[in-house]
Amino acid sequence: MIRSLWERVLPQKVACATFQVMEHWRGRMTDTFEDRLARILPGGKGVWIPMDHGVGEYPEAGLERMDSTVDSAIEGGADAIVLHKGVLSQQADRTGWGGFVCHVSASTVHGGPRSQAKVSVANAEECWQRGAMGVSGQVNLGDEAEPEMISQLGALTTEAFPLGMPVLGMIYPRGPNLKIADDDDTGGVAHAARIAWELGCSVVKVPWTGSADSFHQVTEAVPIPVLIAGGPRAIPFRELLDIVEAAMGVGGSGVCMGRQVFGTDDTAAHVAALRVIIHDGASAAEAAELLG
Repeated sequence: MIRSLWERVLPQKVACATFQVMEHWRGRMTDTFEDRLARILPGGKGVWIPMDHGVGEYPEAGLERMDSTVDSAIEGGADAIVLHKGVLSQQADRTGWGGFVCHVSASTVHGGPRSQAKVSVANAEECWQRGAMGVSGQVNLGDEAEPEMISQLGALTTEAFPLGMPVLGMIYPRGPNLKIADDDDTGGVAHAARIAWELGCSVVKVPWTGSADSFHQVTEAVPIPVLIAGGPRAIPFRELLDIVEAAMGVGGSGVCMGRQVFGTDDTAAHVAALRVIIHDGASAAEAAELLG
């Protein structure tokens, strides 16, 4: 079974990575929005690996070796890797790969009561010039700085629109002022997805809601692709595979999952396991066999 899965995965990974490296710089000037979105979300589905965590806090397991971590994610078949602009410039120049997304929102653990108040540290034009295929912005719903974060995300989609750049909205309902309606089984996640769509994002990243039924309400709330976050590092990866399978079964479009992937000893295998569920329709049990 393991051999058959790798036989399905490897040709796709090699072909995808080779094509993107060869075509990235040659095609960037003539790419349309549809071209760029298809490159990082092929068939409307995606395995996205965010590695923007080093701004928020550091050390961070896996991010002390960025070159090998990025290479492993690409080898495993990642469709997109989310980075802050300085790292993105270096990695885009080093690899020539065409799947980088530039995250423009930042805050650190040293911010005290404003540690969850994201500020914008780049614009879409700069991200494009640095080699990004798309851009990403974050809003923490219920935080005191929520209005400013919403304004910044709106500005990002405005900047990205004439450039034809896809925008990922990372929307997390988790601040102290969060108000959840009694009849909202999603815990604010459907509202989070709705905000991303209505503000012009082309993809949204949200937390898992805890059940397939409630997550189905999220995917039905918007016509844009919905990616699930990985959640706490403490969740066993095999349980995450079950969640991914369930999410895909109710309209999910993939994952935007970081620490549980890049913080492991075998990033490539973890990416490949996610990939066979998301792109090939494998079960979580089948995907787990790729982990050894």
